[in-house]
Amino acid sequence: MEVAIGMGAEKMVVSPSPRCQQLWCRAIGMVSAKAVVLASKTKKVWRDDPRRVLHSMKVGLALAIVSIFYYVNPIYDGFGVSMMWAVLTAVVVMEYTVGGTLSKGTNRAFGTLLAGALGVGAHHLAVLFGHRGEPVLLVIFVFLIGAAASFSRFIPEVKARYDYGTVIFILTFSLVAVSSYRVDELLELAHQRLSTVAIGAAACICISVFVFPVWAGEELHDLCAGNLEKLATYLEGLAAEYFREKDELANVHVKGEHDDFSHAYRPVLNSKNTEETLANLARWEPPHGQFGLRHPWKHYLKLGALARRCAFHIDVLNTHTTRCEEDPHLSSTEFHEKTMRACAQMCSASGNVLRELASSMRKMTEPSNARQHLKNSGAAVESLTQQVVLGKETVLFGVLRGASMASLLVEIVACTRDIAASVEELARVASFRRVDAAAAAITHQQKAAAIKPVSGPEDPAGVCIVVK
Repeated sequence: MEVAIGMGAEKMVVSPSPRCQQLWCRAIGMVSAKAVVLASKTKKVWRDDPRRVLHSMKVGLALAIVSIFYYVNPIYDGFGVSMMWAVLTAVVVMEYTVGGTLSKGTNRAFGTLLAGALGVGAHHLAVLFGHRGEPVLLVIFVFLIGAAASFSRFIPEVKARYDYGTVIFILTFSLVAVSSYRVDELLELAHQRLSTVAIGAAACICISVFVFPVWAGEELHDLCAGNLEKLATYLEGLAAEYFREKDELANVHVKGEHDDFSHAYRPVLNSKNTEETLANLARWEPPHGQFGLRHPWKHYLKLGALARRCAFHIDVLNTHTTRCEEDPHLSSTEFHEKTMRACAQMCSASGNVLRELASSMRKMTEPSNARQHLKNSGAAVESLTQQVVLGKETVLFGVLRGASMASLLVEIVACTRDIAASVEELARVASFRRVDAAAAAITHQQKAAAIKPVSGPEDPAGVCIVVK
């Protein structure tokens, strides 16, 4: 590449050095690579949840609607520059879920209203003390109200639901109280501030509720059901993969969702903060769909805690099975082999219980089908107890290894019972639909019919379970 410098006879052609060309090519390559990475991440975010794109468009729509008020002359003449508070309100109030938008919008509106009223009252009281006493009294009011409101943020109940409103209250009161010493028309200032905030909050709430709404209550409900499905996926996969070679039915093959199950339970371990946030936001939402006005949102936190307790036991079990796979001698003892069948039954039955509970939650029906699987898991625990009593082992280390796995599975069975009791209580309190016993039996028979003996010229007679 050559660059011409100068004009006419004095024109001089300068060629960039090879080093400069390499730097330019390297910079262009780095920018192109960053652009490709950014495009792939954007595509992944869109594929994971297309509603995020809709939320972005909803935020843009709210800003566009609120900004129109600023450009309309009659409205601008009434509010003036204070109309920018409506735009700022739309920026900070619009959230992904309806509960989040209602929470912030309501907190901002009531915080502004209460702070404006107290600020005007503080101004009128300070005026009574004369020109010299007014600023002193205003400073005292700002100190006392600001300190008291800031301390209230440490109260757990206030922190959970009204923290944002408390911050807006401190901001608005300080603004009104301080500006009242220099501004003559204080009531007009407070009225403009409250009106513009109400306009911005109302626009955001209407768009969030009526334009492709995302309900925090539904998100919480689906999250709890999905966590149970993740636990069931691990247990069913463990029963199919780990116990397959150690069980007498060595020709059982499971295909489908259990191909990669070892990390399925891990998102459950870190779901506490998300559940608490969604439960807090769901209380702000109006009745929608199958969720009534007094839906027991707090019960989902109890269910989530039980699911995490089960996930912690599964995490320990996963570590144990990984070590046994790395060192086959740990699982070759006589005691370990005797308890394998009972452990496989407990693992499979617990997975079936959690799967049925998750299905009943998604359909919002009573978990009647899970009771039979609970009985199967209890029978497996009794069978394991008999094996432990009747078994004789000479190698103490092998006994400890086998007993540790059996003990973990017994704890998991106990966790599934607690989870089943919690789901049944939720179904009772939330008035889930009852399922006809005959229809449930037919559905159970249809699922059982999917397991058929398969034999071929190259395969001995066995069982092939295909999970669709």
